Amino acid sequence: MKVRIIEARTTQAQLSRRTGYSPQQISNWIHNRDKMSYEAAALCAIILNCHAEDFYEWHIS
Repeated sequence: MKVRIIEARTTQAQLSRRTGYSPQQISNWIHNRDKMSYEAAALCAIILNCHAEDFYEWHIS
């Protein structure tokens, strides 16, 4: 997520204001301290102009 924020030329604080999620919640997602709901990922993806799937790691066995 951090890379997507940088690519969008925005900040965690700006993303927080635009999504309504707290700065602490944004930080928790970035540092993998908390899992992001798909609804939150979809909203962040719209704002950051990327895909919601970009915020998840996929492990295929």
